[in-house]
Amino acid sequence: MSAEQRIRELGLTLPSGSAPAANYTNAVRSGNLLFIAGKAPLPENGKLPKGKLGREYNTEDGYRFARSAALDLIAVAKAELGSLDRVARIVEVQGFVNATDDFEEHPKVLNGCSDLLVEVFGERGIHARSVLGANSLRGGMPIIVKATLEILPD
Repeated sequence: MSAEQRIRELGLTLPSGSAPAANYTNAVRSGNLLFIAGKAPLPENGKLPKGKLGREYNTEDGYRFARSAALDLIAVAKAELGSLDRVARIVEVQGFVNATDDFEEHPKVLNGCSDLLVEVFGERGIHARSVLGANSLRGGMPIIVKATLEILPD
């Protein structure tokens, strides 16, 4: 099943893909790799989430935010490639979690991103990953995720 069919089957709607927050581009292709810049969660109830895991938000909130950010990653990939069927595999995901010093569930938070990528891309969505705790992130975001994808030739 194609990734785009799977998105419809999951009842998801791809956003238009958020714009870069500064002087950079959403994605860069180099050979058969697509590097997608860091993406934050999408707005909820018209507002972007702002705060730390372990203080304003719990692990379940973080999971939801990571899943939301993954949806934005997917939207950027579609905008860049024209079709998600050009994704050969998700190579790597990196997550940055804005967390209190005593928060220790960073991997559970990033599972929100990883789980969605596997749900959408199947085996092609299984990836290497790293997750880091951060003292702060741009705009007070609770999480930012970035990804590297292998793409099929045009």
